[in-house]
Amino acid sequence: MRLGLILTLVLPWLAAAAPAREAPLIGLQTADQSKGWNAVGRLDLGRHGFCSGALIAPDLVLTAAHCLYDKNTGEKVAPKDIQFLAGLRNGRAEAYRRAAIAVTHPDYWPDHASDLDRVGNDIALIQLDQPIRQPSITAFATADTTGIGAEVGVVSYAQNRAEVPSLQELCHVIDASTTVLVMSCDIDYGSSGAPVFAMQNGAAVIVSVISAKAEAKGKKVALGAVLQRPLQSLRAELAKQSPPNLTVGKHISTLSGGKASGAKFLKP
Repeated sequence: MRLGLILTLVLPWLAAAAPAREAPLIGLQTADQSKGWNAVGRLDLGRHGFCSGALIAPDLVLTAAHCLYDKNTGEKVAPKDIQFLAGLRNGRAEAYRRAAIAVTHPDYWPDHASDLDRVGNDIALIQLDQPIRQPSITAFATADTTGIGAEVGVVSYAQNRAEVPSLQELCHVIDASTTVLVMSCDIDYGSSGAPVFAMQNGAAVIVSVISAKAEAKGKKVALGAVLQRPLQSLRAELAKQSPPNLTVGKHISTLSGGKASGAKFLKP
């Protein structure tokens, strides 16, 4: 299976070196470890590989826009070829859903893959053919980060760990523009679209989406969009394409159960 591509870029303008203390990746192998994180899932893109994604509503998956394009042909992946596997772990998902509608940010241009500005609009929404309503899966809220120095975490699937989600409970925002976050998080091919979390009032909220990896001052970094403003535009785009009577049934390289409590970062 081909993995989503990754943007590779050298960033000479990085303001700060990556913080010394970062958490290692932890595979969420058990139901207890995965509790609260089952709204993160793997997006299978037909024969085009996979990305990561997360529910922000029972029927809405947030991911990266570039995941929805075939890297070889430039064609958009048809919704019928997209499947969301919520909480996939060791061959079994908590829920399986097909896409009904898939939209990318209106200012995202897939042929601008080498443009850093592309990252700020590299988000997409997938409306599922049926909502996911079960106690073990709770959609995440979204918010903006507090800026440089903010503590964040990532849950993602990637190459060599495609069957089990991995949690990095602590990495940092090490630089930012008005549209792009630079983070010290550990990502790889397949991590595209993975949710970046911050803890706010004791709950994990999504503050960015993994778009690309880059190199800055000899260190590997992750890039993602500053989320809220482009997400508003993306929701408006989805509203244009959703029929009002829709009835829901029972040098950059892109990366392309029982009642659950809220998501919590594991203790290292």
